Amino acid sequence: MINREYLKNKKKIVIKIGSSSLIHEETGGLDYAKLEKLVRIICDLKNQNKDVVLVSSGAISVGMKSLGLHKKPKTTSLKQACAAVGQGQLMMIYQKLFYEYHTTAAQVLLTFDVISSDERRRNAINTFSELLQLEVIPIVNENDTVAIDEVETWVSFGDNDTLSAIVASLINADLLILLTDIDGLYTDDPRNNDDAKMIHTVHKIDDNIKNMAKDTATSFGTGGMATKIAAARIATNAGSDMVIVSGDNIENINKVLEGQDIGTLFTAYQDKDFDIVRFILEKEYLK
Repeated sequence: MINREYLKNKKKIVIKIGSSSLIHEETGGLDYAKLEKLVRIICDLKNQNKDVVLVSSGAISVGMKSLGLHKKPKTTSLKQACAAVGQGQLMMIYQKLFYEYHTTAAQVLLTFDVISSDERRRNAINTFSELLQLEVIPIVNENDTVAIDEVETWVSFGDNDTLSAIVASLINADLLILLTDIDGLYTDDPRNNDDAKMIHTVHKIDDNIKNMAKDTATSFGTGGMATKIAAARIATNAGSDMVIVSGDNIENINKVLEGQDIGTLFTAYQDKDFDIVRFILEKEYLK
Protein backbone atom coordinates (compact mmCIF):
# COMPACT_ATOMS: atom_id res chain seq x y z
CA MET A 1 0.00 0.00 0.00
CA ILE A 2 1.43 3.37 -1.00
CA ASN A 3 2.38 5.88 1.69
CA ARG A 4 0.22 8.93 1.14
CA GLU A 5 2.24 11.28 3.35
CA TYR A 6 3.35 13.13 0.22
CA LEU A 7 -0.19 14.44 -0.30
CA LYS A 8 0.43 16.84 2.59
CA ASN A 9 2.73 18.81 0.28
CA LYS A 10 0.20 19.41 -2.48
CA LYS A 11 0.00 23.12 -3.28
CA LYS A 12 -2.46 23.49 -6.17
CA ILE A 13 -5.70 21.62 -5.62
CA VAL A 14 -8.95 21.24 -7.56
CA ILE A 15 -11.95 20.10 -5.53
CA LYS A 16 -15.04 18.87 -7.31
CA ILE A 17 -18.32 18.45 -5.48
CA GLY A 18 -21.34 16.93 -7.20
CA SER A 19 -25.02 17.66 -6.88
CA SER A 20 -25.59 14.46 -4.92
CA SER A 21 -23.21 15.78 -2.23
CA LEU A 22 -24.85 19.22 -2.06
CA ILE A 23 -28.55 18.43 -2.31
CA HIS A 24 -30.90 16.81 0.17
CA GLU A 25 -32.27 14.03 -2.01
CA GLU A 26 -35.58 13.89 -0.13
CA THR A 27 -36.43 17.56 -0.70
CA GLY A 28 -34.17 18.84 -3.46
CA GLY A 29 -32.99 21.64 -1.16
CA LEU A 30 -29.38 22.64 -0.57
CA ASP A 31 -27.46 21.14 2.33
CA TYR A 32 -26.27 24.38 3.92
CA ALA A 33 -24.33 22.60 6.66
CA LYS A 34 -22.16 20.88 4.04
CA LEU A 35 -21.78 24.07 2.03
CA GLU A 36 -20.63 26.04 5.06
CA LYS A 37 -18.12 23.35 6.04
CA LEU A 38 -16.83 23.12 2.46
CA VAL A 39 -16.22 26.85 2.31
CA ARG A 40 -14.52 26.88 5.74
CA ILE A 41 -12.15 24.09 4.75
CA ILE A 42 -11.26 25.76 1.44
CA CYS A 43 -10.54 29.06 3.21
CA ASP A 44 -8.36 27.24 5.72
CA LEU A 45 -6.43 25.62 2.87
CA LYS A 46 -5.91 29.03 1.34
CA ASN A 47 -4.55 30.23 4.68
CA GLN A 48 -2.03 27.38 4.44
CA ASN A 49 -0.74 28.98 1.23
CA LYS A 50 -2.44 26.46 -1.05
CA ASP A 51 -4.21 27.41 -4.29
CA VAL A 52 -7.71 25.95 -4.49
CA VAL A 53 -10.21 25.85 -7.34
CA LEU A 54 -13.73 24.58 -6.64
CA VAL A 55 -15.75 22.88 -9.37
CA SER A 56 -19.32 22.85 -8.16
CA SER A 57 -22.40 21.22 -9.59
CA GLY A 58 -25.88 22.07 -8.38
CA ALA A 59 -27.11 24.94 -10.57
CA ILE A 60 -29.89 22.97 -12.26
CA SER A 61 -30.98 21.39 -8.97
CA VAL A 62 -31.09 24.77 -7.21
CA GLY A 63 -33.06 26.21 -10.11
CA MET A 64 -35.50 23.31 -9.97
CA LYS A 65 -36.14 23.94 -6.29
CA SER A 66 -36.60 27.66 -6.81
CA LEU A 67 -39.06 27.09 -9.66
CA GLY A 68 -41.01 24.46 -7.75
CA LEU A 69 -40.06 21.57 -10.02
CA HIS A 70 -39.88 18.15 -8.37
CA LYS A 71 -38.56 16.13 -11.31
CA LYS A 72 -35.53 16.81 -13.46
CA PRO A 73 -36.67 18.61 -16.65
CA LYS A 74 -36.66 16.60 -19.85
CA THR A 75 -36.40 19.46 -22.34
CA THR A 76 -33.18 21.32 -23.02
CA SER A 77 -34.82 24.72 -22.75
CA LEU A 78 -36.25 23.99 -19.31
CA LYS A 79 -32.91 22.60 -18.11
CA GLN A 80 -31.23 25.78 -19.30
CA ALA A 81 -33.88 27.91 -17.60
CA CYS A 82 -33.27 26.04 -14.34
CA ALA A 83 -29.53 26.54 -14.74
CA ALA A 84 -30.00 30.26 -15.40
CA VAL A 85 -32.02 30.67 -12.20
CA GLY A 86 -29.96 28.29 -10.10
CA GLN A 87 -26.47 29.38 -11.09
CA GLY A 88 -26.99 32.93 -9.86
CA GLN A 89 -28.53 31.76 -6.61
CA LEU A 90 -25.83 29.16 -5.98
CA MET A 91 -23.08 31.68 -6.64
CA MET A 92 -24.72 34.24 -4.35
CA ILE A 93 -24.72 31.66 -1.53
CA TYR A 94 -21.08 30.77 -2.15
CA GLN A 95 -19.99 34.40 -2.20
CA LYS A 96 -21.83 35.14 1.03
CA LEU A 97 -20.25 32.15 2.77
CA PHE A 98 -16.75 32.95 1.52
CA TYR A 99 -17.22 36.57 2.59
CA GLU A 100 -17.81 35.36 6.15
CA TYR A 101 -14.22 34.08 6.08
CA HIS A 102 -12.84 37.25 4.48
CA THR A 103 -12.34 35.54 1.15
CA THR A 104 -13.43 36.54 -2.33
CA ALA A 105 -14.95 34.01 -4.71
CA ALA A 106 -15.27 34.37 -8.48
CA GLN A 107 -17.60 32.64 -10.90
CA VAL A 108 -15.99 30.94 -13.88
CA LEU A 109 -18.33 29.36 -16.43
CA LEU A 110 -16.69 27.11 -19.01
CA THR A 111 -17.74 25.07 -21.99
CA PHE A 112 -15.87 21.98 -23.09
CA ASP A 113 -14.70 23.59 -26.32
CA VAL A 114 -12.22 25.56 -24.21
CA ILE A 115 -9.94 22.55 -24.49
CA SER A 116 -10.06 22.41 -28.29
CA SER A 117 -9.48 26.10 -29.01
CA ASP A 118 -5.95 27.42 -28.51
CA GLU A 119 -7.20 30.96 -27.92
CA ARG A 120 -9.94 30.01 -25.45
CA ARG A 121 -7.64 27.63 -23.63
CA ARG A 122 -4.99 30.35 -23.30
CA ASN A 123 -7.59 32.85 -22.07
CA ALA A 124 -8.88 30.38 -19.49
CA ILE A 125 -5.36 29.65 -18.25
CA ASN A 126 -4.63 33.38 -17.92
CA THR A 127 -7.89 34.00 -16.05
CA PHE A 128 -7.24 31.23 -13.54
CA SER A 129 -3.67 32.43 -13.06
CA GLU A 130 -4.75 36.00 -12.32
CA LEU A 131 -7.50 34.93 -9.93
CA LEU A 132 -5.17 32.67 -7.96
CA GLN A 133 -2.51 35.38 -7.77
CA LEU A 134 -5.18 37.70 -6.38
CA GLU A 135 -6.00 35.04 -3.75
CA VAL A 136 -9.51 34.63 -5.15
CA ILE A 137 -11.26 31.25 -5.06
CA PRO A 138 -12.50 30.40 -8.59
CA ILE A 139 -15.82 28.53 -8.53
CA VAL A 140 -16.24 26.68 -11.80
CA ASN A 141 -19.29 25.22 -13.48
CA GLU A 142 -20.14 24.37 -17.03
CA ASN A 143 -22.13 27.05 -18.83
CA ASP A 144 -25.42 25.15 -18.95
CA THR A 145 -27.50 28.17 -19.90
CA VAL A 146 -26.01 28.44 -23.39
CA ALA A 147 -24.16 25.20 -24.02
CA ILE A 148 -26.66 22.69 -25.38
CA ASP A 149 -24.01 19.97 -25.67
CA GLU A 150 -23.26 20.18 -21.95
CA VAL A 151 -26.89 19.95 -20.90
CA GLU A 152 -27.90 17.19 -23.30
CA THR A 153 -24.71 15.21 -23.78
CA TRP A 154 -21.90 16.16 -21.47
CA VAL A 155 -23.98 16.03 -18.28
CA SER A 156 -24.69 12.36 -18.89
CA PHE A 157 -20.97 12.01 -19.62
CA GLY A 158 -19.66 13.43 -16.41
CA ASP A 159 -21.65 15.81 -14.21
CA ASN A 160 -18.54 18.01 -13.97
CA ASP A 161 -16.17 15.10 -13.30
CA THR A 162 -14.48 15.60 -16.65
CA LEU A 163 -14.67 19.37 -16.37
CA SER A 164 -12.80 19.25 -13.05
CA ALA A 165 -10.07 17.15 -14.66
CA ILE A 166 -9.81 19.63 -17.53
CA VAL A 167 -9.51 22.48 -15.00
CA ALA A 168 -6.77 20.52 -13.22
CA SER A 169 -4.90 20.23 -16.51
CA LEU A 170 -5.38 23.94 -17.30
CA ILE A 171 -3.94 25.16 -14.00
CA ASN A 172 -1.29 22.43 -13.69
CA ALA A 173 -2.85 21.23 -10.43
CA ASP A 174 -0.97 18.59 -8.46
CA LEU A 175 -4.12 17.12 -6.88
CA LEU A 176 -7.75 16.64 -7.89
CA ILE A 177 -10.24 15.57 -5.22
CA LEU A 178 -13.61 14.24 -6.37
CA LEU A 179 -16.23 14.33 -3.64
CA THR A 180 -18.88 11.86 -4.69
CA ASP A 181 -21.68 9.61 -3.44
CA ILE A 182 -19.44 6.55 -3.15
CA ASP A 183 -16.27 6.24 -1.10
CA GLY A 184 -13.94 4.90 -3.78
CA LEU A 185 -13.45 2.50 -6.67
CA TYR A 186 -14.60 -1.05 -5.95
CA THR A 187 -14.10 -4.33 -7.76
CA ASP A 188 -17.89 -4.35 -8.19
CA ASP A 189 -20.82 -2.16 -7.20
CA PRO A 190 -20.83 -2.39 -3.37
CA ARG A 191 -24.52 -1.52 -3.28
CA ASN A 192 -25.34 -4.73 -5.07
CA ASN A 193 -22.43 -6.99 -4.12
CA ASP A 194 -21.40 -7.43 -0.49
CA ASP A 195 -18.15 -9.07 -1.62
CA ALA A 196 -16.99 -6.01 -3.54
CA LYS A 197 -13.61 -4.74 -2.34
CA MET A 198 -12.27 -1.22 -2.48
CA ILE A 199 -9.17 -0.55 -4.55
CA HIS A 200 -7.05 1.87 -2.54
CA THR A 201 -4.47 2.80 -5.17
CA VAL A 202 -4.44 2.79 -8.96
CA HIS A 203 -1.07 3.38 -10.64
CA LYS A 204 -2.24 2.79 -14.20
CA ILE A 205 -5.72 2.85 -15.68
CA ASP A 206 -5.94 -0.28 -17.80
CA ASP A 207 -8.89 -2.19 -19.23
CA ASN A 208 -9.32 -4.08 -15.97
CA ILE A 209 -9.84 -0.81 -14.07
CA LYS A 210 -12.21 0.53 -16.72
CA ASN A 211 -14.31 -2.62 -16.53
CA MET A 212 -14.78 -2.17 -12.79
CA ALA A 213 -16.53 1.15 -13.33
CA LYS A 214 -20.24 0.52 -13.05
CA ASP A 215 -22.46 3.54 -13.65
CA THR A 216 -24.75 4.43 -10.79
CA ALA A 217 -26.63 7.70 -10.40
CA THR A 218 -28.71 9.37 -7.73
CA SER A 219 -31.77 11.50 -8.31
CA PHE A 220 -29.72 14.69 -8.41
CA GLY A 221 -26.24 13.58 -9.50
CA THR A 222 -25.71 12.28 -13.01
CA GLY A 223 -22.13 11.08 -13.00
CA GLY A 224 -21.23 7.45 -12.34
CA MET A 225 -17.94 5.71 -11.65
CA ALA A 226 -17.14 5.45 -15.36
CA THR A 227 -17.08 9.25 -15.61
CA LYS A 228 -14.68 9.40 -12.69
CA ILE A 229 -12.35 6.95 -14.40
CA ALA A 230 -12.49 9.19 -17.47
CA ALA A 231 -11.61 12.17 -15.26
CA ALA A 232 -8.72 10.20 -13.76
CA ARG A 233 -7.34 9.47 -17.22
CA ILE A 234 -7.24 13.20 -17.96
CA ALA A 235 -5.93 14.31 -14.57
CA THR A 236 -3.19 11.69 -14.20
CA ASN A 237 -1.95 12.28 -17.73
CA ALA A 238 -1.80 16.00 -16.96
CA GLY A 239 0.49 15.25 -14.02
CA SER A 240 -2.09 15.42 -11.25
CA ASP A 241 -2.86 12.81 -8.64
CA MET A 242 -6.58 12.23 -8.13
CA VAL A 243 -8.57 10.92 -5.18
CA ILE A 244 -12.16 9.68 -5.25
CA VAL A 245 -13.66 10.02 -1.80
CA SER A 246 -17.11 10.18 -0.23
CA GLY A 247 -18.76 13.59 -0.15
CA ASP A 248 -20.96 12.59 2.78
CA ASN A 249 -18.24 13.89 5.11
CA ILE A 250 -16.71 17.14 3.85
CA GLU A 251 -13.88 16.64 6.37
CA ASN A 252 -12.62 13.97 3.97
CA ILE A 253 -10.85 16.79 2.13
CA ASN A 254 -8.63 17.35 5.15
CA LYS A 255 -8.18 13.61 5.65
CA VAL A 256 -6.91 13.24 2.08
CA LEU A 257 -4.46 16.11 2.58
CA GLU A 258 -3.30 14.62 5.87
CA GLY A 259 -2.25 11.52 3.95
CA GLN A 260 -4.90 9.25 5.41
CA ASP A 261 -5.71 6.10 3.46
CA ILE A 262 -9.27 6.88 2.45
CA GLY A 263 -10.94 6.64 -0.93
CA THR A 264 -9.10 5.60 -4.07
CA LEU A 265 -5.89 7.33 -5.09
CA PHE A 266 -4.98 7.50 -8.78
CA THR A 267 -1.31 8.39 -9.07
CA ALA A 268 -0.09 10.63 -11.87
CA TYR A 269 0.87 8.56 -14.88
CA GLN A 270 2.09 10.04 -18.15
CA ASP A 271 0.83 8.15 -21.20
CA LYS A 272 2.77 9.40 -24.20
CA ASP A 273 -0.10 8.44 -26.51
CA PHE A 274 -2.77 10.31 -24.54
CA ASP A 275 -4.31 13.28 -26.41
CA ILE A 276 -6.83 15.23 -24.33
CA VAL A 277 -8.40 16.94 -27.35
CA ARG A 278 -8.95 13.62 -29.12
CA PHE A 279 -10.14 12.06 -25.87
CA ILE A 280 -12.88 14.69 -25.55
CA LEU A 281 -13.86 15.31 -29.16
CA GLU A 282 -13.77 11.68 -30.31
CA LYS A 283 -15.48 10.49 -27.13
CA GLU A 284 -12.75 8.03 -26.27
CA TYR A 285 -14.21 7.91 -22.76
CA LEU A 286 -16.89 5.64 -24.23
CA LYS A 287 -14.33 3.09 -25.38
